[in-house]
Amino acid sequence: MERRKVGILGATGMVGQRFIQLLNHHPWFEITWLAASDRSAGKTYGEACKWKLDTPLPAKIAAMTVQPNVPEGATGELPKIIFAALDADVARELEPKFAAAGCAVISNSSAFRMVADVPLVVPEVNSDHLSLIETQSWRKESGGYIVTNPNCSAIGLVLALKPLEERFGIESLFVSTMQAVSGAGYPGVPSLDIMGNVVPYIKNEEEKMQEEVGKLLGSLSGNHIEMLDAKVSAHCNRVAVEDGHTECVSIKFKKKATREEILAAWSEFAPLDSAHLPTAPDQPVEYDTAVDRPQPRLDRMRGNGMAATVGRLRECSLLDWKFVVLSHNTIRGAAGAAVLNAEVLALLGKLDPLKKAANSPVAVGA
Repeated sequence: MERRKVGILGATGMVGQRFIQLLNHHPWFEITWLAASDRSAGKTYGEACKWKLDTPLPAKIAAMTVQPNVPEGATGELPKIIFAALDADVARELEPKFAAAGCAVISNSSAFRMVADVPLVVPEVNSDHLSLIETQSWRKESGGYIVTNPNCSAIGLVLALKPLEERFGIESLFVSTMQAVSGAGYPGVPSLDIMGNVVPYIKNEEEKMQEEVGKLLGSLSGNHIEMLDAKVSAHCNRVAVEDGHTECVSIKFKKKATREEILAAWSEFAPLDSAHLPTAPDQPVEYDTAVDRPQPRLDRMRGNGMAATVGRLRECSLLDWKFVVLSHNTIRGAAGAAVLNAEVLALLGKLDPLKKAANSPVAVGA
């Protein structure tokens, strides 16, 4: 596939840095435009950004001039594919401007996730929801649109839930999270607040999880989503872990399931053709049989950080079954999720925002 020019909004933040790391050698996409807040605009990226990742800042990227976070008045050509890593309040103002300018906005922000005509997508779970972009006013007027990926704590969870929902149905769900400090961005949580501590509150996180699971596992009906008919309760906690969200899940099914049937549902879950999608993991859900896994330090980079690791499946005395799921919150839970969404959009023919969808050469999901 010909490499397409892409831009990054909020390029200096932690998710923006992950976008650069994942896109720097991507076979389909080429970074040609970077944008950030007024305090960074006009500087080179190397001057504006405090690079915090474990791979070197690419020299080409470091030399690029950071543009303002607006579609007009920028130096150089504005790409028609924009990866957005903005805070919700900023995204609520800026992302519609880029969509109105004819851009495909592939967003990591929560600002538009629950808007009825905006797809909230994990490709292995609900790629059919991408058809909602055709109902957006920006799409009709300029060709632009917005697509979102879920909250970092919801993505690993719904990857583990999707094959179970398909086979057994979900009646109710209880989840308690242990979320890494990188989920708070940089500089994140003050060290004296988190070291040797657990903070049992993350603003709006529980509400996001509960709402987003319903939309992600809901069904497309015409031009709207029928939310999942299940009760979902979440407790969200910040813990002193650098990367990797761990979640303890208890679940009640609509249909009885044995241990062997649950394990088979996870092992057989492979809805994407990863040979055609550079970022897709070969196995999106991996089960570890060890009694003390998954662990963030050991398991967060499975599938290059794009797989969810499940373990400790056992019967639950209150509901039916319980297990632990782990996923990398800034790769699968943020930038990597958006890049995978872009790859699926490319295969569907929707990354030229001025053209209608083409037939996909590969099955991309349920």
